[in-house]
Amino acid sequence: MSKILEIFDLRASIKEDGREILKGINLSISEGETHAVMGPNGSGKSTLANVIMGNPKYEITNGDILFMGRSIKNLSTDERAKLGLFMSFQMPEEIDGVKMRQFIINSYRNMKPDDEITVLKLSSKISDYARDLMLGDEFLQRYTNFGFSGGEKKKGEILQMGVLEPRLAILDEIDSGLDIDAMRIVAQSITKIKNGKTALLLITHYQRILNYVVPDFVHVYIDGQIVTTDGASLAKEIEEKGYNFVKAGDVHE
Repeated sequence: MSKILEIFDLRASIKEDGREILKGINLSISEGETHAVMGPNGSGKSTLANVIMGNPKYEITNGDILFMGRSIKNLSTDERAKLGLFMSFQMPEEIDGVKMRQFIINSYRNMKPDDEITVLKLSSKISDYARDLMLGDEFLQRYTNFGFSGGEKKKGEILQMGVLEPRLAILDEIDSGLDIDAMRIVAQSITKIKNGKTALLLITHYQRILNYVVPDFVHVYIDGQIVTTDGASLAKEIEEKGYNFVKAGDVHE
């Protein structure tokens, strides 16, 4: 399998105050693989996702990020997205005046300008994914994230992922704020959407979503570093024992 994402000794700081958040990250993800990054609140998991996507709030001070063999650390977020990177947000922005269906169509055209799919076929594709997420056409006629419940916002993110078909999808705490039924629907949709080439990077506090989206690798992330890597069983061990049993430097390959 070809490498989709390779991160080498990545260090990054907040531009505003120079505080270092990422403290030497090494990570490799191949096509079709599912990786989970687990860690306590405030450990820097979301910062890792934002740095991969090129959030200008952060500055890379060392290391490199390769996407499909190409360094992307100097590319804009938009340029990274056009290469096939996708990230869901913990708190998606409300966009008053732009309906959800039109927002997704516009995003698709921006990300895939050479795709000649007709508006009719693209609209039908959006409706199909919405039904899988138990979202009706009326959902697509509402303004983007405006007045949505937490569960609707998360489902909307997965809907976008399905339509855009990225090479790597970074899902930042996609399970937060979901009840059991909504989480199951979201997880099933993630599994259905994911094909043999799409890789997933799931960032989460808890093991519960990993009961449905089973990872190939679990990385424990504490204080800006990946301190342990193992298989899916590691998530269950964390669920039972918490993060305190993990010691820095206790890395399993």
